[in-house]
Amino acid sequence: MTEHKPIATSAKDDFATKGYAVLRQFYDVARDIAPIQEGIRVVIALLCDKYGVDAPTATALDAMTKGYPALIAKNRAWGGEVYDAIKQIPAFLQLVSNARNPALFDTLRPGSHPGIAANGFGMRIDNPGEEKFRAQWHQEFPSQLRSVDGIVFWTPLLPVTPEMGPVQIAEGSHAEGIVPVYVDDGGVSKTGAYALYLDRAEERLARYRQVAPLTEPGDLVLMDFLTLHQSGHNVSNMPRWSIQFRYFNFAEPIGVRIGWKGSFAAGARFEDVLPELLVRRETAA
Repeated sequence: MTEHKPIATSAKDDFATKGYAVLRQFYDVARDIAPIQEGIRVVIALLCDKYGVDAPTATALDAMTKGYPALIAKNRAWGGEVYDAIKQIPAFLQLVSNARNPALFDTLRPGSHPGIAANGFGMRIDNPGEEKFRAQWHQEFPSQLRSVDGIVFWTPLLPVTPEMGPVQIAEGSHAEGIVPVYVDDGGVSKTGAYALYLDRAEERLARYRQVAPLTEPGDLVLMDFLTLHQSGHNVSNMPRWSIQFRYFNFAEPIGVRIGWKGSFAAGARFEDVLPELLVRRETAA
């Protein structure tokens, strides 16, 4: 049976005041994480065989840190096959819908009615030096919508070192409220949520201490939908593998008003749902 262990008061306080919390070994590695890693290994092994790529895939670690890089070194598009396939691993979907997640959401948001953001769950594979798909400073709400009252669940699939670029968080920045955004390709053809930039980002970020928690498989980082955060720069020699999914509160008024619509991941643009979030580039400098 799934255990519902209470979280520490300090974690609840951190989440309320800092806009994030780190729960060490919230998930059981053997029960919850290892089956996902094995599912990834199988997918990579099958694709290496399909495309004739000679790379080690006997263990999940080898497949994720050697097999996958070998695949994309031959053809970057093959990485897209991995990315799409691994979201369909049953053990991954079981983690997303684990009964401990809505219970945790309700602990942090008493009286809420949690929902899982459709199309808002997946795995990131952040490759060394790859800027196009790196998420710059942002809030989760414009790219996900559903409800202002939402929480990002972020958990690593491999130990995260400083060189791998851990997620960077601006402590207490959820107090900003909803920050307007503008669209820019960043000079590297970014699209969708990757092309969203915060209005007056440097000015806003200067107000907050920035942290980058180092995590191990089983650890869980929680972030408020309004907390400013970004993907770190991976300057290591291996990909950074992580899981993200989002829960939201059905009862939050803006969510009710927009009918809990999604944004880019749901095939819509935030400016079509909440146009007041968009600012012109001239005013965003």
